[in-house]
Amino acid sequence: MTMDDLVIPDTRACRAALEVASAYCSPALLNHSVRAYLWAAGYASAHDIAFDPELLYVSAMFHDIGLVKEFDSHTVPFEEAGGHVAWVFGAGAGWPVERRVRASEVIVRHMWDAVEVALDPEAHLLVFSTSLDISGQRPDALPAGLRTEVLARYPRLGLGEEFLACFRNQAERKPDSSAAASVRQGIAARISANPLDAPGV
Repeated sequence: MTMDDLVIPDTRACRAALEVASAYCSPALLNHSVRAYLWAAGYASAHDIAFDPELLYVSAMFHDIGLVKEFDSHTVPFEEAGGHVAWVFGAGAGWPVERRVRASEVIVRHMWDAVEVALDPEAHLLVFSTSLDISGQRPDALPAGLRTEVLARYPRLGLGEEFLACFRNQAERKPDSSAAASVRQGIAARISANPLDAPGV
């Protein structure tokens, strides 16, 4: 499997979502968002999971937007803030309310421990892909060649250190949030041991 085998949507909404993410995310966070989609699409292809490419792509672009200063909320967890951004974006894109709600759900659910594929295939895939990219979970679920290709095209750029700083900041200000729970549950150690950061991966 290579990137050429993946369903990479090229719709007006996807192009606009990438433009927004590029304007507000750091280079490391932007590459993480793109990889989150690519890992998810690769996993879906390998496991015959049907999904909505546009919905998943837009959700991947915005799943961490609540961590950037312009959209950081002092009252709700970052994933809920990101869900609101996606809802507003969807309105501007002309999406019906139901599709805006779906994007918000996918983003909020990506912080769940697990999402059943029958309940929400896009969230199921985003849970897998973000867990892989941040914590290094289940790298062997994707072919080594695909991992190498994606990392070469969208390098990590010190993502682990930057992401951990964001989560620690969230945890300090919002101790009841999912980010705070992740910090308490040892995400720092998982980030530092992520095999995607090993040479030659």
